[in-house]
Amino acid sequence: MVHNRILNRLLLCLGGFLALIPSMLPAQTVAKYGADFLSGGVDARAMAMGNTHVALVQSASSTYWNPAGLVHLKHPDIGYMHAERFGGIVSFDYAGIGFPVGQKSAIGFAAIRSGVNDIKDTRDAWDFERDTPKPNPENNFRLFSAADYAFYLTYGRKVRDHLAVGASGKLIRRKIGPYADAWGYSLDAGAQYQKGNLRLGINLQDMTTMLQSWSINQSEFTEYPEYGIPKGGTEMVLPVVRLGSGYDWNMGEDGSRLSLGLDVDMAFDGQQKYAFSAGSLSVHPRLGAEYQFKKALALRTGIANFSKNADGSVALRPMVGLGLMIRQAAIDYVFGDFSGPTAELGNSHMISVRLVLER
Repeated sequence: MVHNRILNRLLLCLGGFLALIPSMLPAQTVAKYGADFLSGGVDARAMAMGNTHVALVQSASSTYWNPAGLVHLKHPDIGYMHAERFGGIVSFDYAGIGFPVGQKSAIGFAAIRSGVNDIKDTRDAWDFERDTPKPNPENNFRLFSAADYAFYLTYGRKVRDHLAVGASGKLIRRKIGPYADAWGYSLDAGAQYQKGNLRLGINLQDMTTMLQSWSINQSEFTEYPEYGIPKGGTEMVLPVVRLGSGYDWNMGEDGSRLSLGLDVDMAFDGQQKYAFSAGSLSVHPRLGAEYQFKKALALRTGIANFSKNADGSVALRPMVGLGLMIRQAAIDYVFGDFSGPTAELGNSHMISVRLVLER
């Protein structure tokens, strides 16, 4: 009886997981969360500041936050981050590099992987003719991974003394074990304006509309018609406008400073269940602050999102973090809630490292 209950629950979970595929794949549909694995951000410094980095970014992570930020690099810049999100269920990795080309240009590359490993396919453990589990059902489980990948190629250029622009070509690879896979592509474009201590930025994410073309391995479904046989199709991920602002105060000749950031994301894909929205437009404000002491230690905090709970009350996602700078290297840490308004999947700890290859 215990085995039956456990197996039934596993089958229900798998059935629900596989049932998502047909609903996701009608031809030319708009996918509200088609690239949601990219929405959490990269770089522990940016995330500790509530993801307010569209105007403030000046590192290799500009490939993600704002391609125009690459022009501030004086030397090759390398960044890496690993995270276990949603209570360790989702593994997330980011690696990026940027380097200047001449006095006014820079290029960058980045790769992201977000995946769930060791998912159990329990269909082989069920005897459909007898409608009971097979003997020793655990011996018939198959393990697979569901992973999403993103690859960036970025170019930034300074066009005026206070203005820089940039663009990122983005390639997406999504794979659900041996069952389904997709390729996608889009273009991001951004600009940064800096005069004195004031910074402004804009990043048009997926400005060309991301297209993801899914294909299905039909042989994995024909053996189990009870679960249905999905068909491939094309998803469209609509653009997101990310507006950013920031201000720096120099706190002394020793390099200490205070930085504040305010960003607003505007999406047009109908993600309005928990967001502040009007029709198909949803608005996602963010706040962040950093105090850097003598270019050696940084204290950071931020609110990654203002949203609504199911009862209509306002929900906040606070973040806190630390940064330690040692000559050409930096180690950044962030702690916060990455599970969204429901907050049922716990908090996460993330660490990223940065290396500036200065001679």
